[in-house]
Amino acid sequence: MEITINNKTFTCNEETHFAIQVGKGKSAYKDRYVFVGDLNKALFYYRCINIGYGYKKRLMIDKKVVSRAFS
Repeated sequence: MEITINNKTFTCNEETHFAIQVGKGKSAYKDRYVFVGDLNKALFYYRCINIGYGYKKRLMIDKKVVSRAFS
């Protein structure tokens, strides 16, 4: 299955890892959620994470950054 997010095309299957990472300030990102093969759940959780002042989040598909958000 091919998906397009932010004008980038990715190939996904049942073994694809979707990771949602959160960080604060200049510190490193840390995995918050990891889903295997379930893109809909990964996007839902990514959109539901409310980042406060100084925080950042990103969505990764097989260790490739797809989307980022900063506050």
